[in-house]
This record gives sequence, C-alpha cells and structure tokens, in this order.
Amino acid sequence: MVATGVLFGVLAAVVGALIAVLLRRRNGGTQNADGLRIEQDRRLQARRDRVSFNAITLHGQAPNMTDQYRR
Repeated sequence: MVATGVLFGVLAAVVGALIAVLLRRRNGGTQNADGLRIEQDRRLQARRDRVSFNAITLHGQAPNMTDQYRR
C-alpha cells in the first residue's frame, strides 16, 4: 500500500514537471520579425518537402503491402 502511494506520488511529480516545462515553452515564442520570417520559411520548406518527397511523387504509385521497405 505504501509503495503504491509512493509510485503515484512520483508519477504526479513527473506529470507536474512536464506540464510546467510545456507551459514555459509556449511563452518562449519568437518576438521579432526576423525570427517570425525564419519560422515561416522553415514551415513552408517543410510543406514543400512533404509534397515533393512523398511515395507517389518518388515512385509513381502509392505504397502497398508488397513493397520491400529498405532499412
């Protein structure tokens, strides 16, 4: 019984720490125009990469169960 209480206490502490880290990160956004422009360029480049490197673009067809995936 005591071990279960300790386990839940540790889990609650970990969850609390993760919530604090996530809330602190949200407030750390970019504040200047240069940083916003860089973030926008990277987001647009990621979108272009997702479109140009998908399976249909590279192989001419959608992947299926018979494809041999390389590791």
